[in-house]
Amino acid sequence: MAMDSYYSSMIILLPPILYMSYHLTKILTDKKKKPTTHGLKSHPLLGHLPAFVNNSHRFLEWTTELIVGSPEMRMGFWIPGMRTGIITGNPADVEHILRNNFANYPKGEHAIGMLEDFLGHGLFNSDGEQWLWQRKNASYQFSSRSLRKFVVDVVQAELADRFLPLLRRAAGDDDVVDLQEVLQRFGFDTICMVAFGHDPRCLVDGEEEDARSEFMDAFGEAQDLVVGRFLDPIEVSWKIKKWLNVGTERRLKKAIADVHAFAMDIVRARRRQSATPSSCVEHHMDDVLSRFVASDDAHSDEVLRDIVLSFLIAGRETTASALAWFFWLLSSRPHVASRIADEVSAVRKSTGTRRGEAFGFDALREMHYLHAALTESMRLYPPAPIDSQSCAADDTLPDGTFVGAGWSVTYSAYAMGRLASIWGEDCMEYRPERWLDDGGVFRPESPFRFTVFHAGPRMCLGKEMAYVQMKSIVANVLEEFVVDVVKDDVAAGGVPEHVLSITLRMKGGLPVKIRRKPEA
Repeated sequence: MAMDSYYSSMIILLPPILYMSYHLTKILTDKKKKPTTHGLKSHPLLGHLPAFVNNSHRFLEWTTELIVGSPEMRMGFWIPGMRTGIITGNPADVEHILRNNFANYPKGEHAIGMLEDFLGHGLFNSDGEQWLWQRKNASYQFSSRSLRKFVVDVVQAELADRFLPLLRRAAGDDDVVDLQEVLQRFGFDTICMVAFGHDPRCLVDGEEEDARSEFMDAFGEAQDLVVGRFLDPIEVSWKIKKWLNVGTERRLKKAIADVHAFAMDIVRARRRQSATPSSCVEHHMDDVLSRFVASDDAHSDEVLRDIVLSFLIAGRETTASALAWFFWLLSSRPHVASRIADEVSAVRKSTGTRRGEAFGFDALREMHYLHAALTESMRLYPPAPIDSQSCAADDTLPDGTFVGAGWSVTYSAYAMGRLASIWGEDCMEYRPERWLDDGGVFRPESPFRFTVFHAGPRMCLGKEMAYVQMKSIVANVLEEFVVDVVKDDVAAGGVPEHVLSITLRMKGGLPVKIRRKPEA
C-alpha cells in the first residue's frame, strides 16, 4: 500500500519536476545578462523567487519601494524557468516601450495566452494585424459625435433615475452605504449599455439588494481569478490546475462559460435584429456592438463577443476604482470639496441651468478644477496601477540597459505617481493645483509621465468617456450631498488597504454616510 502511494505521488509530481528541470538547465546554460535591482538579493538557482513570494501580499508597495530607491527608477527580476523582466517607473523607459520602439513590445504570447480563454483575441488581448484593425475600427467609432452623445445620455440617465435617488434615500434613512460597490454597479450598467446596449439593471432604485446581475457576478469572478494567474510567482501552477480542472481554475472555467454564454446571446440577438430592416429602424442603437454589426466588415459571433468583452474589462471597474479613492481623499479635504461645489455652481450660472438638470458635454468641459482634482487623485491611486508588455527581440533602453527577448516589461503608474524626480518633493501630497496654469485652466502632463490612460498607439480610447462619467457623478453628488467616510481606521487618516486586481480596488469597500446639504 505504501509503495502504491509512493508511485501515485511520483506520477503527480513528475510533470512539474520535468518542467522545472528543463527550464533550470536552460537558465544555467544561458549566458545572457540577468537584470539586477538595488536592494534586491538574488539567490543561486532561485533568483528572486523568495522575494516575490515574501512580498506577494504587498506587491505594489514592495515594487514601488524598490523603484523609488533606484537611481534608474526601475527594478529587474529573474525567476529561473519562469519569468525574467523589469518593472519601471522611468518616463524615458515608458516612452521607449510605448512609442519609440512600440513594434518590439507587444502584449506577447505569454500574456495573451493567460487571457485567451477569457477574452479571446479582442482589442485588449491581441497584437499585430489583429489588434490594428480592431483599434482602427474602435478609434473611428469613438471619434463619432453620435457615440459621444450616447455616452453622455447613458450616464445622465443612470444618474438621474438610479444613482441620485439611491443616495437621497440613504441620506433620509441615515444608512451606511458601500460607495465603492454602488459605483461598481453604476459603472457596470453604463459600460454594458455603451458596449452592447444591454441594461443589467444593477442599480435599480429600490431593488439594490436584489438587483445584482448574475452576468456582473460571473464577469467579476472571472476577472479576479484570471488576474491570479499573473500574480502567482510559480507560473506553471495555474497550468497544472487548469489541466487537472481543480481549485481556482475549475471556478474560472465555470465563470468564463457563463460570461461567454451571456455575451453570445446578446451578440446573436443583435445579429437577428440588424437583419430585420423594420426592427433596425424601430430599435436604432448607438452602442459599440451595434456599430460593429452594422459595419461593412464581416465578423464572426466569436469575434464580436471578444470585442465586447474587451470593452467591458476596460470599463467595468476603472471609473468606480478612481472615484472610490477620490471620495476617500475628499472626505478629509473639505476645502477641495467646497471649491468643486463652487465651480459647479459657477458653471450652472454660465450655462443657465438649474440644480438637478443634466450637465451637457460642454458644461463638463468648463469644470477645470474638478478635472484637476480627479487627475491628481488618479496620479496617486491609478485605477490600472500596472501594465505589462513583452520584449520581442533583444533591445537596449535609453540609458543603455539591456532587455532580453522574451522578458516581461512592466510600467508602474502607481510607482510613477510617487517619484519626486517626476512630481517634485511634494509628490505624496494631494494637490489639484499642480495641474492648473496661472489662469486656473487644466494643464495636461505628458502621458509618458502620467500613464493612467496609457500612452502611444495603445492610448486609452475611453479616456474622454471616463472623464465624462466621473465629472458627471462628482458634480451632481457635491452639488447636493456631503459624503462622510465611516470606516474608523480610514476616517482617522489611515489609508485603505487595496486589492490588486485589474484595478486598484479598496479592500472591504468604502462605507460612507450621505448627508443632504441644507440648500439642497
